[in-house]
Parts: sequence; structure tokens; C-alpha cells
Amino acid sequence: MRKSLVVLALAGALAMTTALTPAFAQARTDVKVGLVLEPPSLDPTAEAAAATDEVVYANIFEGLTRILSDGSVVPDLAKSWDISEDGLTYTFHLVEGAKFHDGTDFSADDVKFSLDRINAEGSLNAQKALYTSIASVEVVDPATVKVTLKQPDGNLIYNLAWGDAVIVAPESADNNKTNPIGTGPFVFKDRVEGDHITIEKNQSYWGTPAKLESATFRFIGDPTAAYAALQAGDVDSFPNYPAPETVSQFASDPRFHVVVGSTEGETVLSMNNAKPPLDNVKVREAIAHAIDRKAIIDGAMFGYGQPIGTFFPPSNKDYVDLTAQSNYDPEKSKALLAEAGITDLTLSLKLPPVDGYARKGGEIIAQQLAAVGIKTEVTNVEWAQWLSEVFTDKNYDLSIVSHTEPNDIGIFARPDYYFQYKNADFDKIIADLAVASDPAKRSELLKAAQKNLADNYAAGFLFELAKVGVENAKLKGMWENAPTQATDLTAVYWEQ
Repeated sequence: MRKSLVVLALAGALAMTTALTPAFAQARTDVKVGLVLEPPSLDPTAEAAAATDEVVYANIFEGLTRILSDGSVVPDLAKSWDISEDGLTYTFHLVEGAKFHDGTDFSADDVKFSLDRINAEGSLNAQKALYTSIASVEVVDPATVKVTLKQPDGNLIYNLAWGDAVIVAPESADNNKTNPIGTGPFVFKDRVEGDHITIEKNQSYWGTPAKLESATFRFIGDPTAAYAALQAGDVDSFPNYPAPETVSQFASDPRFHVVVGSTEGETVLSMNNAKPPLDNVKVREAIAHAIDRKAIIDGAMFGYGQPIGTFFPPSNKDYVDLTAQSNYDPEKSKALLAEAGITDLTLSLKLPPVDGYARKGGEIIAQQLAAVGIKTEVTNVEWAQWLSEVFTDKNYDLSIVSHTEPNDIGIFARPDYYFQYKNADFDKIIADLAVASDPAKRSELLKAAQKNLADNYAAGFLFELAKVGVENAKLKGMWENAPTQATDLTAVYWEQ
């Protein structure tokens, strides 16, 4: 009798457990992601801020090609392509059945519209210099596009994977800043400025559907608030955690997973090369030798970051370590200023709203420059002000920014770029690189470009930004490294 009662009790308990298991084991289908910066707009084709791509790249908008977490480039809206023997004609074969989020069909007409729009008069595309090799775009049929180049461009397939080249529709393009409509696996739901952006699963997506039903991006720039949000569960992941001083606390907590990866973020002390006395290479070199990179990495980034001596990621096989050319040597800095006849120099230092490398790093650099006799007028600015005053109007002497775009050494050759670096030899190297397809030749040119920037002290090269992320231990599929500016949620899911 007692044995029967035990069996019945166990059976009842098992039945209750079975009944309750689905509710408890069911994995979450939403995620809350913390981001340091809020995007000024949601149109990556008309916005220079990396924060825009961090929300919309691969999630809302798609290009002909796409960059994956390992840095490789794969087909996206173009399922394949053919390249002519002379390298001047690319024929793209498009996926069929894709639709924009407003229900309009995706076709070759949208590809032509998007690519023509990049270089059109009045274009606001921040990276349009990457696409100047395009001579014409022709619609062959609804699923085929022919792109003809002015000269061979070995970077074309990679450049088409940038957020600046995503495909948009003429019916909705003008409103993408506030109501982004793409072809991606998520659709835009709402935005509360200063607080969050929410996206939802695209139920009629043409490709592999997202595993999440929704995602909310919360904007938390304050390091203390970021720490509190993670601890309270108000955010599940902070892909670029802004408080490296507290990372060790998360590393010892089994509820969290700390991810330390690499980025394409060259963090530099930008110099206005066209503005006296920074147009004098001796002054730029003096500034470079006044900088103690280790002190900045330790003091502002708590040891996260790799020193660089040029504008190139150390993770790249063609990287050249040129840090010795701009080693910390304050006495040499003083001597160079004396040679240049510079005394009582005061420079503006405009810092964007990044607490770590920019604001804390700026304080350290200001002290280091003061030690060699260079005074700085430090101004903290918001991103909109930085984009207006520094990036667009070039109304600055010094600034500190992490340039996180991939393969972007060529920006120093742009005549209207805010560095205002003018060097004919460098321009020739970049022009040759644009048409070179031989791997050995491209490697040679990339190394020459790095050496040119280091030799001419085109900026104060500080460190490669590390990607330090903190996330819920059960959240899977977030990127470890950042080969481009993205918070790609297309493969993110919760472990049961």
C-alpha cells in the first residue's frame, strides 16, 4: 500500500512537472540591447554617424552584399554576380520575391535607384568617394543589374557591403531618416528620442527569418547607468560596454558573459592638417611625441586597446607596426616645437560624447600636451555639434575619434575630409590601390600608405579600439568582433 502511494505521488509530481515545464523552459523572443550613442537619423545612406549602422545594418536594411562577423563578404540581395575579364562590368543576379517593409516589390529598378543616388548631385552619402568608379547602372531585367565601371575597382564587392550602399526604394527613400523601410528581417516599430528604438520581426521576410520576435535598442551613454541597467536586467546586452573599469565584476558573475573582441576602430587624435600651425609637419610630429599611448589606454580604457602607429588595424595581415616613429618622447617634442619657432601655442580640442576614449582620453592628452608647452581649450560637444563644427565645417584644431569603418585608410585622400590631409604621394598610392587586383601588389600599396601617414604625422595615432561587450549568459549569437559598424541581430537567440 505504501509503495502504491509513493508511485502515485511520483506520478503526480511528474505530471505537474510536465505540465509546468513548457512555461518555464520557453525561451525569450525579445532582447534589449544597450548602445552608447543614439543615431542622429536612421538612414545609413545619408548619415556619417556609426550609431546609425549599429541599429539598422543587416536588421532593417540590406545591400547587394553583406559583411559577416568574421569580416568575410557574402551575397545578400545579389545572390551571385559575374565579372568581365577586363574588370569593368559586374552583372548582379538578384534574389526574387523580396519585398520592402511597406509591401512594395524589390527589383533591379531599386538597385539602380540606390546606386545612382549615391553619386547624384546633392548626395549626402558620407562614403560616396568609395563609389566614384561606377560609370553607369543598367537594368537588364527585373532580376538582373549591370554595373559598368570607369576603371577596375578591386574593392567594389566589399564596398557594396557597407551600410552606405544598402538598397532603398524610391517610394520611401526620402523618409528613411525617421521611418526606415528596407528589405531586412526586422521592421521598424517605433522610436522615442533620447530613450529607445524598437524593431520587430519581419513576418514576410524573403530569406532566413530572425529567431527573435522583437528587439529594443536603449541609449545609455553614462557608464554608471550602463552598469546599473545590466545588473537590473533593463538591458540584456551591451555590445560596446562603456565602463571598462567594472568589466571584472561581470566576468566573475555567472549571470553574465564578457566578450573581448577586435574592431576596425582606429582611435586617433585628429589634426586639422590645413590649419596653421598644424600645416607644419614638425608641429604635428611634436604633438605625436608628446602623447603617451600606454597612459591613455590604461587611464581611459583600463588596459583595453592596442597601440597603433598608423591608420590601420593590427588584426589585418598587411598591418605594419610603426609605433616607434611616434614614440613618447616629450623632450623631442619640445625640441621640434623650438625648431618650428612655436611658442605659447593654444589649440582647440573638441571632444565628442564618448566618456572613455574621447572625454577621459582627452583629459589625459590635454595634460600631456601641457607638459611640452601646448595649451588646449577643451570643449565637450554632442554628436550633432561635432558633425557640424568638426566633420563638416572643419572648425577645429584637434579632436579624438574612433574611426570604426572597415578598410578606410583611403579617407586621408579625400580632399574634403575633415583631416584636410593633402599629400600627392598618398593620393597616388590610394589611386593605384583602387585599380589593383593582385594580392601582392595590394599588400605593397597598403603598407606604403601606412608608412606615408606615419612619416607625415597625419594624425596622432593612439590605439585600436577593443570591442568589450557584456551580455546575459543565456543570450547567443551576438558578434564577438566588429568588422563593421553593426549590431547584427539576425542570428541572435536565447538558450533555454
